[in-house]
Amino acid sequence: MKKIILIFCVFAFAKSYSQTKQDSIKVYKKRVLEAVEVDFLTSYYSQNGDNAAVSGGIGTEKLTDVTGTFVVSIPLNDDDVLTIDAGISAYTSASSSNIDPFDGSQPADPFVASSGASKGDGWVNLSGNYSHSSDDRNNIWSAKISISSEFDYFSAGVGGSYTKLFNEKNTELSVNANVYIDTWKAIYPIELRPFGENGIGLNNPLFTQNIITGNTSYNPRFSEFKDEGRNSYALGLGFSQILHKNLQGSLALDFVQQEGLLSTPFQRVYFSDVTDSFIDNFQLADAVERLPDSRFKVAVGGRLNWYLNETIAVRTFYRYYFDDWGINSHTASIELPIKITDKFTLYPSYRFYNQTAADYFKPYESALSTDEFYTSDYDLSEYSANQIGFGVSYTDIFAKAHIWKLGLKSIDLKFYQYDRDTSFSSSIITAGFKFVMD
Repeated sequence: MKKIILIFCVFAFAKSYSQTKQDSIKVYKKRVLEAVEVDFLTSYYSQNGDNAAVSGGIGTEKLTDVTGTFVVSIPLNDDDVLTIDAGISAYTSASSSNIDPFDGSQPADPFVASSGASKGDGWVNLSGNYSHSSDDRNNIWSAKISISSEFDYFSAGVGGSYTKLFNEKNTELSVNANVYIDTWKAIYPIELRPFGENGIGLNNPLFTQNIITGNTSYNPRFSEFKDEGRNSYALGLGFSQILHKNLQGSLALDFVQQEGLLSTPFQRVYFSDVTDSFIDNFQLADAVERLPDSRFKVAVGGRLNWYLNETIAVRTFYRYYFDDWGINSHTASIELPIKITDKFTLYPSYRFYNQTAADYFKPYESALSTDEFYTSDYDLSEYSANQIGFGVSYTDIFAKAHIWKLGLKSIDLKFYQYDRDTSFSSSIITAGFKFVMD
């Protein structure tokens, strides 16, 4: 009996010691995220140009957009982090206002924004990401779900990723996959709607109350899209390697398969073999953009970051892209972070991009009515672009400045100017504020 009691006490002591040791390991294990972090991101974007897809490759592309996003990262325990991302965007667009160019008080004109209801709208997004790290921090799993909506589009997405670190965390391999199930609420150019199903054609008040000039027997090639769904499937592979204490490189390979309604229903096309019809100064659409119902995209790229010294680093990036619509593109960029004090860093940057045209791209009045597919969206045209950027960041790892219970950890301000060799140009100002909860 004494032997049994002794064995039991030894076992209990061993178990208690083992448990105490495990608890000790847990207590001193570094947390993935020490405290709740809150990011507020905002931007102001503006663009202009003379090749609006809404009006068939001509007309104003003027647009302004203001966004605001909150990102909250919450440590659930030592290993798990939940991230909630909520954003909203409000824009005014001269080109989209010309979906209905006849609802304003002035004569319709592709180079003038309509004052009607379609000139502005909003976009909202909500996503959640859950990540789990193994005890040795060499394995990271994550899962994501998201929804977004705007006036004519709704998207729901799910995804996940896995990251493996080894070689004393000098090497990293990752794989990620995402699926997006989207639905259009198709909105067509105003003059085409009377020629859709159950429409009354030229008997519509738009035509009876306005004078058609040019071809007065206006008869567009139009039928409504039967399927308003769009599905996207994305797979990404990544490899990162620390090559030297001052040099890090990475490679990425991405595949995207899209299926469904890939045309934008309100983008007009004008045929070269059809006589033009006008109301005021606005040319009536011959058709809407028609594109294949599938698209396969591939992108391969790499980064090389070289830390020259404590003051200057060099970050370079290159990517080659191609798809089965005939587009091939090259992107190259360089950024030179310059640390001017312990808290302030400057970020000058330059980016170059060029692409070939999609097989289906046709400039204004270049498509034929006998073509199967056609678009006058200059995003699918051949062009080159340059972007110059400058940014400044403030970082205080001790977060001494406070707003309520939130310590200000960093501020990032950036400006980018983008110019194509077409008429298109844009600029964006972004600001980011990172807070950590006490």
